[in-house]
Amino acid sequence: MSFKVNEDTIIGDIMDADESTAEYFLEMGMHCLFCPSSRGETVKQACEVHGADCNELINKLNAHFGE
Repeated sequence: MSFKVNEDTIIGDIMDADESTAEYFLEMGMHCLFCPSSRGETVKQACEVHGADCNELINKLNAHFGE
């Protein structure tokens, strides 16, 4: 699958592309993943709110999509 994630990618778009990426968000403490407001957040916004390393999450997601 060809999907590239960056800090401005909307979480809902990531989840729509592959729901199995939920594990990466859950790992960082984002347990409200399927609520409407979180689906509209960017990766950067979610990382800021949850104190997660944005680059680490982006790298994990892009590695996942590159598999």
